[in-house]
Amino acid sequence: MTTLYGSSRSRSARCLWALEELGVKYEHVPLQTTEVKTPEHLKRNPNGHVPVLEDDGNYIFESMAINLYLAEKYGKNSLWPADLPGHGRAYQWSFWAMTEVEPHLIAILRHRVLSPPEQRDEKAAQAAVEALKTPLKVLEESLTGREYLLGDTFTIADLNAAAVLSWAAMLRLDMSATPTAQAWFQKCLGRPANQKVRTLK
Repeated sequence: MTTLYGSSRSRSARCLWALEELGVKYEHVPLQTTEVKTPEHLKRNPNGHVPVLEDDGNYIFESMAINLYLAEKYGKNSLWPADLPGHGRAYQWSFWAMTEVEPHLIAILRHRVLSPPEQRDEKAAQAAVEALKTPLKVLEESLTGREYLLGDTFTIADLNAAAVLSWAAMLRLDMSATPTAQAWFQKCLGRPANQKVRTLK
């Protein structure tokens, strides 16, 4: 039995997207942030966060770890690259999204949406927007001449990077300076599996 704990309004969305792409039969338990510190959930993840994957009696937390695990276990003929160099690049782009992109998006989100108005700092938000230009340029150059990050096939590398960047869509950030990356991003977000996740709790 495979179960994913966490609301689709959180980082759990990227794991739900992977499950849908892979066609894995799963149960979705849309835990809210108010429910993650319960003794029951702390047994699943002692950090008190979501997402958490339960798969054949094993618990895995951290969204990128979950997605890489799912792709390797269930995606041999779809999301998981066929060779070891491809595995390395899948790890590379997944961690790149978490370290080079997500912190800037979180800063923008905090200062333009999440924090009370009196605690927002538009200069900090704008600095994060400027900082994002560097990783987006890297993405643009890496996608030049290819459909997806690893070649002609959509893989877990694309899913993980696009899932992190999805906050940019919510924030309506301008990606027109990197048109190839923008087109790739819209193509990834438009996949039926991701569209289905957007309808979940």
